Amino acid sequence: MTPFFEATFSDKDSAAPLGIIALPGAMELAKKIDERLIHFFGEAKTKGYLSKGTFLIDASFPRFTSGDGKAIIHDSVRGKDLYIIADVGNHGITYNLMGRQIPMTPDEHFADLKRVIGACAGKPNRITVVMPLLYGSRQHRRGGRESLDCAMALQELYNMGVSDIITFDAHDPRVQNAVPLMGFDNFFPTYQILKALLNRYPDLNFSNNFMVVSPDEGAMTRNIYYASVLGVELGMFYKRRDYTKVVNGRNPIVAHEYIGSPVLGMDIFVADDIIATGDSILKLATELKEKGANRIFLSATFPLFSEGVEKFDKAHSEGLFEAVLSTNLTYRIPELRQAPWFIESDLSKYIAYIIASCNFNESVGKLIDPIDKVKALLKRTQENREN
Repeated sequence: MTPFFEATFSDKDSAAPLGIIALPGAMELAKKIDERLIHFFGEAKTKGYLSKGTFLIDASFPRFTSGDGKAIIHDSVRGKDLYIIADVGNHGITYNLMGRQIPMTPDEHFADLKRVIGACAGKPNRITVVMPLLYGSRQHRRGGRESLDCAMALQELYNMGVSDIITFDAHDPRVQNAVPLMGFDNFFPTYQILKALLNRYPDLNFSNNFMVVSPDEGAMTRNIYYASVLGVELGMFYKRRDYTKVVNGRNPIVAHEYIGSPVLGMDIFVADDIIATGDSILKLATELKEKGANRIFLSATFPLFSEGVEKFDKAHSEGLFEAVLSTNLTYRIPELRQAPWFIESDLSKYIAYIIASCNFNESVGKLIDPIDKVKALLKRTQENREN
């Protein structure tokens, strides 16, 4: 058990007994989080804190053949500090509709989230929604007569009694302004991504021939952070779009314009929030290679790969990029998990730390900004290289 939890148990009590409900599609991640929490709280079993050997609360989400659904909670949630884990991007979960198996969409996952909150009937002490991939976050601002899906969803959750949202790498965290009185914590997997990168490529030398490149202006914040903690140069691509057309819900990219130091002979790290079709990031990698870049490491918090991995397999075989680094915060298609160029970072321990800290009303400030852990990681890597 870590010193933090040893001190917590000896000094104070939790806010309320902890409980976790996993929505369909989030059970794999929830079980890993549960295992981490059991390890953290292991010594408390003798105090009766963990009565059933797990923090997971049994719930089911049956559907009628007409497609109508409901949520059923099979254990008591009265007085619990309840954490509901949702993966709205998991299209690997299907349901029966009129005799056909239909993949679940983000809208249906969000509907299940509201159903289970409704099934709680106001009995928990407080409800926190752990939604790593924030629902509707790609539609975060209005351009013309458009819906504001994410803002509307956050207001719905607030009105249903949700006290906090825990999310990761929100497309635009300013969407939290829609619910100024509700807790909204936006975390980044910076440390975990760098750790996975160095575990696979311990030869990387951040003090020489390495730089960070932002894929567009919207991703500058996370890439500035990477460049700052690593102490390396930063470049940026500007996406020139054709705003007269809409293809697959977005304006197509006409060209990438690079701004920054020369990339000739440099190892390049590119960080974004999601990889969807992958077209833009592969085009970026092509242009970096044409400018003389050495190894290119692509990173995304959410590996959606909505058009499969074939184009990435081809690009990797042609030497366009070295690896793709991502997390287990959302559903990964089976082909991606088996790809030799894919490096996955497990975020279950990080989320368990966050939940445990919140359960004891401890600050999550150091968890939000892991700069000390990143510096310690770089120091260990340097020492191992010298030895």
